[in-house]
Amino acid sequence: MDRIHHDGVLIVGAGLAGLSAALAAAPRKVLLLSGAPLNAGCSSAWAQGGMAAALSAGDAPDLHAADTLAAGAGLVDPAMAELLAREGPDAVRHLAELGAPFDRTPDGGFAQSLEAAHSRPRVARVKGDQAGKAIMQAVVKAALASPHVAVRAGARLRGLLQGAQGRVAGVVVQEAGRLTEITAPAVILATGGIGGLYAVTTTPAELQGEGLALAALAGALIGDPEFVQFHPTAIDIGRDPAPLATEALRGEGARLINGAGQAFMAGYHPDAELAPRDVVARAIHAEISAGRGAFLDARAAVGEHFPHEFPAVFAACLSGGIDPRVQPIPVAPACHYHMGGIVTDAAGATTLPGLWAAGECASTGVHGANRLASNSLLEAAVFGTRAGQAAAEGAGPVRTARRLLTPDLPDAALQGLRAAMSRDAGVIRDASGLGRLLGEIETLEAQHGRAAPLVAARLVAEAALARRESRGGHFRADYPGALAPRRTFIVLPEGTPASQAA
Repeated sequence: MDRIHHDGVLIVGAGLAGLSAALAAAPRKVLLLSGAPLNAGCSSAWAQGGMAAALSAGDAPDLHAADTLAAGAGLVDPAMAELLAREGPDAVRHLAELGAPFDRTPDGGFAQSLEAAHSRPRVARVKGDQAGKAIMQAVVKAALASPHVAVRAGARLRGLLQGAQGRVAGVVVQEAGRLTEITAPAVILATGGIGGLYAVTTTPAELQGEGLALAALAGALIGDPEFVQFHPTAIDIGRDPAPLATEALRGEGARLINGAGQAFMAGYHPDAELAPRDVVARAIHAEISAGRGAFLDARAAVGEHFPHEFPAVFAACLSGGIDPRVQPIPVAPACHYHMGGIVTDAAGATTLPGLWAAGECASTGVHGANRLASNSLLEAAVFGTRAGQAAAEGAGPVRTARRLLTPDLPDAALQGLRAAMSRDAGVIRDASGLGRLLGEIETLEAQHGRAAPLVAARLVAEAALARRESRGGHFRADYPGALAPRRTFIVLPEGTPASQAA
């Protein structure tokens, strides 16, 4: 195995959180590892709606924080939500300074969309549905131009290195079939979510929870892994991953209808199309399960303006034989975002010394049981920046005593896992299905070892089985009521089959 020492901050993941951390760590040297080419293989580049922030005269950070708390169904950390909302406007302005071409009003302000569960229009956007791509292009350009940042693409995370006292001292990556140990005094995981564990997802299929799984195996505290958000309106044209019909379409007045042309959301929630995402996802799931189908009708709301107002949605629809200017768009819920993750403080520090986390793989406490629309890119920018600053200042000694290395999961086994996760840990859950899922995970572990996707899937399934209530993105058909609010915290037992001497 090759061995390299990096005397600076080592960041795994090149989405908005990882890149924000890299820029913020200056002047400390940064080595940024990415399994895919920059601007590929990350959810940030696929985000459509934009970034939520109180940027208008009629809005305020405390209103944004209040909406975040309400959407999170009792599990949001109020202090973290207040921090996110307070620092959000400057984060958006900073990205604009880096070159992100946010839509503007005639007077030069930020044009902002209304999305579900927001009390004000506050989502800064780019060309309707191009925010993630445009923001990432600007941040990638800034990172590549920064002399303190070095990028190593094609490096897939396979393991963590730890010292005898548990301090994380580096990572193991796979490059062109070879394993390489990279030691460093500070490590930031920005590895994204778990969408690739589900058969129907709007995220890159490469995102299979490796960072979450390895941190858990190393002994880090994991928070709320059962809370998975399913985007209500993935475009149902048989693609993997499924293209997304942004929530901004409903903000513009698009309606959800069934196959008979009947608008159905008012029968499920008084806010109709602008109800929280979990409510809309379950309503669409119910219509599809009842054989009525579900479609997003934007003919009147957008119509002929589709090509220039929502170009990504327009192109995706056309690729599936749908012209959204004159046809309703077939939609279905899809795994979109993981609210759970590696527990961190406001500076991105995990419970393991030497390890920070940021972005979707982290659990900062701002999302609770149900992330507020367009808070994900904002969290990546705000807390990615904080993690980069803290890791640059918190570097420690590099001593390795053990290597946590997980086996590969063959593709056939992965596809079986994805089907089982969508079936039993999806929009609607119950004890029978979750028990069946855990049995299938155990069978796969016996055959292939504790591969990272299996560890991440088990965290979701076990926490979902233990939570005997329905809350936010977690809905139990056998326990539809809510109990007193409580978060889930998990630490795996010491001594796992993935551990070996370094």
